[in-house]
Amino acid sequence: MTDRLQINELFHSIQGESTRAGLPCIFIRFRGCHLRCAYCDSSYTFAQGDGMSIDDIVNAIAKWPTKLVEVTGGEPLLQPGVHALMRQLSDDGRTVLLETSGACDISTCDERVIRIVDFKTPGSKEATKNHWANIDHLRASDEVKFVICDRADYDWACDVVQKHDLYQRVAAVLFSPVFAQNSDGQVEGMEGLDPQLLATWMLQDTSEARLQLQLHKFIWDPSTRGV
Repeated sequence: MTDRLQINELFHSIQGESTRAGLPCIFIRFRGCHLRCAYCDSSYTFAQGDGMSIDDIVNAIAKWPTKLVEVTGGEPLLQPGVHALMRQLSDDGRTVLLETSGACDISTCDERVIRIVDFKTPGSKEATKNHWANIDHLRASDEVKFVICDRADYDWACDVVQKHDLYQRVAAVLFSPVFAQNSDGQVEGMEGLDPQLLATWMLQDTSEARLQLQLHKFIWDPSTRGV
């Protein structure tokens, strides 16, 4: 059944990313992902999760009055039933953010959903999986994210932004330096990118992108789940 979804966790926290960073937000984290990014910080979603109906999810999050909800993963768009869930959340008057990779088709999402599309850079080792047709389906309310591993990633991302005129297409272009973690096997062996270095590159280029730090990793220990 498409309304039976594999969910890794539900939690209430501070939004750590996007233009809504700092706001209270409910997170619905889906199980499963078809990508294996070199810097993945949520590999626990690959195999952990339980089946929940849309009603189960809606009822479970009703205890939190926050209207902002993010559907994330894993990769939520791998489960067709996510669309019915997002429609229901939107019908309930919630602002719905969808965190999705650039590797899945966003064209069938409800028009009320704000898509945050994470196009994969070469440093992720998954750049060949990007579904570039998504560019044509971006709306003015959407946001595009690039996780930057090094200077080569930065230059690549700048080329993509310019080639597709992304500053004019979406609400924000986000450049996020990869965050090095050294506990619980998360991002094991992956060097982080100094945010100051990324900021320097952006200032030199008079970039219109927004430097994005993962706020929750500064509030809580980076390995903490459910935040």
